[in-house]
Amino acid sequence: MKVLVSDGIEKVGSELMKKAGLEVVEQKLSPEQLLKEIANYEAIIVRSATKVTKEVIDAGTKLKAIGRGGVGVDNIDVEYAKSKGIPTYNTPGASSISVAELAIAHMFATSRFLNNSTAEMRKGNWPKKDYAAGVELTGKTLGLLGFGNIGKECAKRAIGLGMKVIAFDPFVTSTDMDVKLVSKDEVLANADYISLHLPLIKGEPIPVSTPEISKMKNGVIIINCARGGVVDENALLDGLKSGKIAAAGVDVFINEPTNEAQKELLNHPRISATPHIGASTNEAQDRVGLEIAQKIIDALK
Repeated sequence: MKVLVSDGIEKVGSELMKKAGLEVVEQKLSPEQLLKEIANYEAIIVRSATKVTKEVIDAGTKLKAIGRGGVGVDNIDVEYAKSKGIPTYNTPGASSISVAELAIAHMFATSRFLNNSTAEMRKGNWPKKDYAAGVELTGKTLGLLGFGNIGKECAKRAIGLGMKVIAFDPFVTSTDMDVKLVSKDEVLANADYISLHLPLIKGEPIPVSTPEISKMKNGVIIINCARGGVVDENALLDGLKSGKIAAAGVDVFINEPTNEAQKELLNHPRISATPHIGASTNEAQDRVGLEIAQKIIDALK
C-alpha cells in the first residue's frame, strides 16, 4: 500500500512506515497535481499546508486513511471524509510541550521587552531606562481559554513559575491540577495574562474580539499560539493602540505568511511575533512523525 506524505515528516516516521511494509512517497504537490495523483494512494499524511478538500477525497478512490501531523484538522474536510468511511487521524499530544513552552516564552518576551531590547542594542543603543518597567510572572494570574493537552502543559509551567492559574473549557469540568476552572467571563475579568488554546471552528464567532477584550483587565497581556483567527487581529491592534492590551505574543495569524494588511500589527512595539513555530522543535517533530506513522500503519493493516 502507498502513503503520500505531502508536507514532510520526520525520518523516524517514514522509516517506521517502511518497516511496516508501506511504500512511502514524500512529495509536495500543488492542489492540481494532488487531484491527479491522489488516486494512486491508500493514505495521505499532511501538515498545515496541504488542503484535503471534498474534491481531493472524491479523487482519492483508494483512500483508507487521512493523517494530519499536528493538532488542528481545519485543512481537512473531516466530516466529508467520515461520510465516505475514511477516518482522519491527528497527533493532539505530540507537540503539546513545545507549544506550551513557546507560550511561556512569549510571556517572558512581552513582560521584559526582549524583542525591542535586542533590536535597539543591534543598532548600537543602550535602552536600559526605556525598558526599566518590566513585570514578573510570579504572583500574576494566568487565564487559559482552552484546557486541553496544551493548556494543561502551559498550566504546569506557569504553576512552577509561581503563577495563579484559572481556566475555562466547556468540555472540562474537573481537574487534579492546582487550577481553578471558571467561566469564560471570569477568565477575561481576572487574568493578567490570557493564553489561548482553542480550536478555530468555522461558522462560530471569533472567540476573542472587541467585546471580549472590553471585559479584560487594563494592561492585560494576550498570548495566541493556537490558531490564526482565534483572536480578531484588528481588535487586537486597537487594544494595543489604546493601551487596554499592554502586549501580545502571537505565533499564528489569519494569513500565513503575513501580508501587507498585517504589517501595522507586526510592527507594533508591544508585539512579540513568531512565524507559526509552536510545534517546531526537534523533539516534537519526532513525536509527531512517530505518532502519525503508527496511526496510519494501524489503519492500513
